[in-house]
Amino acid sequence: MKSYRVVWTEPKVVKVEEWEVPEVVGRQVLVKTRFTLISPGTERAWLLHLPNTPATFPQYPGYCAVGEVLEVGEEVKQFKKGDRVVWAGRHAAHAVVNEDALLPVPSDLPDEEAVFFRLIAIALQGVRKARIELGESVVVLGAGLIGLLALQLAKLSGGFPVIAVDLSEVRLKFAQEVEADFTLQLSEDLNACVSELTDGGAHVVIEATGNPEAIPLAFKLARWMGRVILLGSTRGETKLVDFYTDVHRKGLVIVGAHDSVRPQFDSAPGFWTARDDQALALKLLAAHRIKVAPLITHKFSGMEAPKAYDLLISNDMSALGILLDWSDTSSKQGC
Repeated sequence: MKSYRVVWTEPKVVKVEEWEVPEVVGRQVLVKTRFTLISPGTERAWLLHLPNTPATFPQYPGYCAVGEVLEVGEEVKQFKKGDRVVWAGRHAAHAVVNEDALLPVPSDLPDEEAVFFRLIAIALQGVRKARIELGESVVVLGAGLIGLLALQLAKLSGGFPVIAVDLSEVRLKFAQEVEADFTLQLSEDLNACVSELTDGGAHVVIEATGNPEAIPLAFKLARWMGRVILLGSTRGETKLVDFYTDVHRKGLVIVGAHDSVRPQFDSAPGFWTARDDQALALKLLAAHRIKVAPLITHKFSGMEAPKAYDLLISNDMSALGILLDWSDTSSKQGC
């Protein structure tokens, strides 16, 4: 069967190509994709080949997909034709996936929201590692998708107040929509503002920008014996840290919170697998405990993927949740 998928042939070059979908065997499942979600921070960094990203091309991007089961292999037990599922899928109109890599979508959860499951899980593992206690103040640096999801999860974990910080007024408006307790634009008096709102500095600072210049700021905003969670994947080196004054003397705990640093199969309290967190993300969405609908800013046909990535390349601050709709691939616009 012929289908379509997004490919980056070289930095800044996005195409949609035709490919041959393999037959399903054993425990494999053929899925017709409904939507994929662009992960703006990671995919922009990889597409532009920023520091700490692979240099090899072509690349087939994407890791957030929702769709419908079309066919199952002879050994599949968990799913049947017509089931709605999510998986860490590429931007493609069809996928062949092992059944263990699929999760069922709650019946009342819209596709456009379910597709956020993976990004919520990424934010969630960082918030878990912060070990937030009820009433601890939290500052989230960066009001991009991951930052805004982490903000909501920090509130669910008992953080108060939870403060969003960003350079962009547009992004801070999104933070207000997901009920940040306070929003602050980056300014010279940011330290004083945070100190006043938190009675002396944040218990927890979640760095979600991936900008190395934000890390020294995160250390300054944290209070004595605070925790700094490095959730954003840093694209470059940080050289402006006064470790003695801002880390050593303050007794800060610094936690690297890359999504890959977690158990692969077995869970334990405080150490949850990716599948645990992805399943919880779907439950939280279905229960309306976390909001993603206000974060959806753009929808494109999957065949128009190059237009979607133009928004990332230009660093358009109004572009946040960008969905690719794979329901109709009859038009080859964007190839």
